[in-house]
Amino acid sequence: MLTQVVTYAPEDPVHDAAIEDINKEAFGPGRFARAAYRIREGGPHDRALSFVALNGEHVVASVRLTPIHIGTTSALLLGPLAVRPAWKNQGIGAALMRTSMEAARVAGHHLVILVGDEPYYAPFGFRQIPRHLIEMPAPVEPTRFLACELKPRALEDVQGRVRHHAASSQD
Repeated sequence: MLTQVVTYAPEDPVHDAAIEDINKEAFGPGRFARAAYRIREGGPHDRALSFVALNGEHVVASVRLTPIHIGTTSALLLGPLAVRPAWKNQGIGAALMRTSMEAARVAGHHLVILVGDEPYYAPFGFRQIPRHLIEMPAPVEPTRFLACELKPRALEDVQGRVRHHAASSQD
Protein backbone atom coordinates (compact mmCIF):
# COMPACT_ATOMS: atom_id res chain seq x y z
CA MET A 1 0.00 0.00 0.00
CA LEU A 2 1.28 3.47 -0.91
CA THR A 3 1.59 6.08 1.78
CA GLN A 4 0.41 9.58 0.96
CA VAL A 5 3.81 11.20 1.64
CA VAL A 6 4.96 13.14 -1.41
CA THR A 7 8.29 14.85 -1.91
CA TYR A 8 9.36 17.06 -4.81
CA ALA A 9 12.67 16.87 -6.62
CA PRO A 10 14.33 18.04 -9.82
CA GLU A 11 13.81 15.58 -12.63
CA ASP A 12 16.62 13.11 -13.20
CA PRO A 13 17.22 10.76 -16.17
CA VAL A 14 16.30 7.83 -13.91
CA HIS A 15 12.72 9.23 -13.89
CA ASP A 16 12.31 9.21 -17.70
CA ALA A 17 10.52 5.86 -18.07
CA ALA A 18 8.05 6.60 -15.27
CA ILE A 19 7.35 10.08 -16.68
CA GLU A 20 6.67 8.58 -20.10
CA ASP A 21 4.23 6.12 -18.50
CA ILE A 22 2.45 8.95 -16.66
CA ASN A 23 2.15 11.02 -19.85
CA LYS A 24 0.91 8.00 -21.81
CA GLU A 25 -1.69 7.34 -19.13
CA ALA A 26 -2.77 10.99 -18.97
CA PHE A 27 -2.75 11.97 -22.64
CA GLY A 28 -2.81 8.75 -24.67
CA PRO A 29 -1.39 8.29 -28.16
CA GLY A 30 -2.98 11.54 -29.37
CA ARG A 31 -0.32 13.48 -27.48
CA PHE A 32 2.11 13.04 -30.35
CA ALA A 33 -0.09 15.06 -32.72
CA ARG A 34 -0.46 18.07 -30.44
CA ALA A 35 1.22 21.38 -31.25
CA ALA A 36 3.20 21.46 -27.99
CA TYR A 37 4.56 17.96 -28.61
CA ARG A 38 5.78 19.04 -32.04
CA ILE A 39 7.81 21.77 -30.37
CA ARG A 40 9.15 19.42 -27.69
CA GLU A 41 10.40 16.92 -30.24
CA GLY A 42 12.73 19.66 -31.52
CA GLY A 43 15.07 19.16 -28.57
CA PRO A 44 15.36 18.45 -24.85
CA HIS A 45 13.49 20.03 -21.99
CA ASP A 46 15.42 21.79 -19.22
CA ARG A 47 15.92 19.26 -16.43
CA ALA A 48 16.94 22.03 -14.01
CA LEU A 49 13.44 23.52 -14.39
CA SER A 50 11.54 20.20 -14.58
CA PHE A 51 10.31 18.44 -11.46
CA VAL A 52 8.79 15.21 -10.20
CA ALA A 53 6.55 14.35 -7.27
CA LEU A 54 7.74 11.20 -5.53
CA ASN A 55 6.15 8.74 -3.16
CA GLY A 56 9.29 7.05 -1.94
CA GLU A 57 11.08 6.26 -5.20
CA HIS A 58 7.85 6.11 -7.25
CA VAL A 59 7.15 9.02 -9.59
CA VAL A 60 3.51 10.04 -9.15
CA ALA A 61 3.56 13.29 -11.17
CA SER A 62 5.81 15.47 -13.27
CA VAL A 63 6.09 18.82 -14.97
CA ARG A 64 8.56 19.90 -17.62
CA LEU A 65 9.75 23.23 -18.96
CA THR A 66 11.27 23.39 -22.43
CA PRO A 67 13.37 26.28 -23.80
CA ILE A 68 11.76 27.89 -26.85
CA HIS A 69 11.88 30.95 -29.03
CA ILE A 70 8.85 32.96 -30.08
CA GLY A 71 10.16 34.83 -33.08
CA THR A 72 13.38 36.23 -31.59
CA THR A 73 12.21 36.14 -27.95
CA SER A 74 13.45 33.45 -25.56
CA ALA A 75 10.75 31.83 -23.45
CA LEU A 76 9.72 28.51 -21.92
CA LEU A 77 7.00 26.03 -22.85
CA LEU A 78 5.37 24.39 -19.83
CA GLY A 79 4.19 20.84 -20.10
CA PRO A 80 3.30 18.23 -19.94
CA LEU A 81 2.03 18.47 -16.40
CA ALA A 82 0.60 15.08 -15.43
CA VAL A 83 -0.43 13.34 -12.22
CA ARG A 84 -1.21 9.63 -11.87
CA PRO A 85 -4.99 9.16 -11.40
CA ALA A 86 -4.72 7.76 -7.86
CA TRP A 87 -2.82 10.90 -6.82
CA LYS A 88 -5.07 13.56 -8.38
CA ASN A 89 -6.95 16.21 -6.40
CA GLN A 90 -4.33 16.35 -3.66
CA GLY A 91 -2.60 19.56 -4.76
CA ILE A 92 0.36 17.74 -6.31
CA GLY A 93 -0.02 19.36 -9.73
CA ALA A 94 -0.32 22.79 -8.12
CA ALA A 95 2.80 22.18 -6.03
CA LEU A 96 4.72 21.15 -9.15
CA MET A 97 3.49 24.28 -10.93
CA ARG A 98 4.63 26.57 -8.11
CA THR A 99 8.00 24.81 -7.93
CA SER A 100 8.70 24.96 -11.67
CA MET A 101 7.51 28.56 -12.09
CA GLU A 102 9.63 29.74 -9.16
CA ALA A 103 12.67 27.88 -10.53
CA ALA A 104 12.12 29.58 -13.91
CA ARG A 105 11.83 33.00 -12.25
CA VAL A 106 14.97 32.45 -10.15
CA ALA A 107 16.85 31.31 -13.28
CA GLY A 108 16.03 34.65 -14.91
CA HIS A 109 13.34 33.59 -17.37
CA HIS A 110 10.72 36.18 -18.26
CA LEU A 111 7.94 34.34 -20.10
CA VAL A 112 6.26 30.92 -19.99
CA ILE A 113 3.60 29.70 -22.42
CA LEU A 114 1.40 26.60 -22.49
CA VAL A 115 -1.68 25.05 -24.01
CA GLY A 116 -4.17 24.23 -21.26
CA ASP A 117 -7.29 25.13 -19.32
CA GLU A 118 -7.27 28.75 -18.15
CA PRO A 119 -9.35 28.06 -15.00
CA TYR A 120 -6.63 25.66 -13.78
CA TYR A 121 -3.61 27.75 -14.81
CA ALA A 122 -4.92 31.28 -14.02
CA PRO A 123 -3.99 31.07 -10.30
CA PHE A 124 -0.37 30.65 -11.42
CA GLY A 125 -0.50 33.85 -13.50
CA PHE A 126 -1.47 32.46 -16.91
CA ARG A 127 -3.77 34.44 -19.21
CA GLN A 128 -4.94 33.99 -22.79
CA ILE A 129 -2.46 35.12 -25.42
CA PRO A 130 -3.83 37.81 -27.74
CA ARG A 131 -4.78 36.24 -31.05
CA HIS A 132 -2.55 36.26 -34.09
CA LEU A 133 0.59 37.40 -32.25
CA ILE A 134 2.11 34.01 -31.53
CA GLU A 135 1.88 31.07 -33.90
CA MET A 136 2.15 27.43 -32.87
CA PRO A 137 3.33 24.79 -35.38
CA ALA A 138 -0.17 23.25 -35.42
CA PRO A 139 -3.65 24.58 -34.66
CA VAL A 140 -4.38 25.42 -31.02
CA GLU A 141 -7.72 26.42 -29.52
CA PRO A 142 -7.19 30.17 -28.86
CA THR A 143 -8.86 30.06 -25.43
CA ARG A 144 -6.34 27.39 -24.34
CA PHE A 145 -3.21 29.24 -25.53
CA LEU A 146 -1.88 30.87 -22.36
CA ALA A 147 1.11 32.91 -21.18
CA CYS A 148 2.55 33.88 -17.82
CA GLU A 149 4.80 36.91 -17.56
CA LEU A 150 7.46 36.24 -14.93
CA LYS A 151 8.68 39.77 -15.55
CA PRO A 152 6.13 42.56 -16.05
CA ARG A 153 5.31 43.28 -19.70
CA ALA A 154 7.38 40.30 -20.92
CA LEU A 155 4.71 39.47 -23.51
CA GLU A 156 4.68 43.00 -24.91
CA ASP A 157 5.85 43.10 -28.54
CA VAL A 158 6.40 39.32 -28.61
CA GLN A 159 5.28 37.79 -31.85
CA GLY A 160 6.24 35.07 -34.26
CA ARG A 161 6.33 31.31 -34.59
CA VAL A 162 7.07 29.13 -31.57
CA ARG A 163 9.94 26.69 -32.01
CA HIS A 164 12.29 24.77 -29.78
CA HIS A 165 15.40 26.67 -28.74
CA ALA A 166 17.62 24.02 -30.38
CA ALA A 167 15.72 24.40 -33.66
CA SER A 168 16.13 28.18 -33.41
CA SER A 169 19.89 27.90 -33.20
CA GLN A 170 19.86 25.98 -36.49
CA ASP A 171 18.05 28.80 -38.35
